[in-house]
Amino acid sequence: QVQLVESGGGSVQAGGSLRLSCTASGVTPSTWTMGWFRQAPGKGRETVSFLSGSGTSSYTADSVMGRFTISRDNAKNMVYLQMDRLKPEDTAVYYCAADEIPEGSTWYQRVRQSRYWGHGTQVTVSP
Repeated sequence: QVQLVESGGGSVQAGGSLRLSCTASGVTPSTWTMGWFRQAPGKGRETVSFLSGSGTSSYTADSVMGRFTISRDNAKNMVYLQMDRLKPEDTAVYYCAADEIPEGSTWYQRVRQSRYWGHGTQVTVSP
């Protein structure tokens, strides 16, 4: 049974930093892609950043490029999202997600269809 548990959300002023963590169970880190979606109030889901098990494939949204960094510790079954220079528009519920996705041309398409999600953690950035 796959379980994903996020931690590290909170409130911060614009320009500040937060680090989100996600602990996974029931996955094989070397073959599972893990990463983060977010959903702001009244908006659709946004794919923020994902990283394949091997580290070969990765995606980071243009809206956070250069400010957010995804990393993984496969030995601990964890994925992290370091968020720097936060902006009010980063305010959202952030969800850890994972799925067993093969590397290749359809990797990103399948990332967006990730089957397993955590419950989410709130990030609030004030002006």
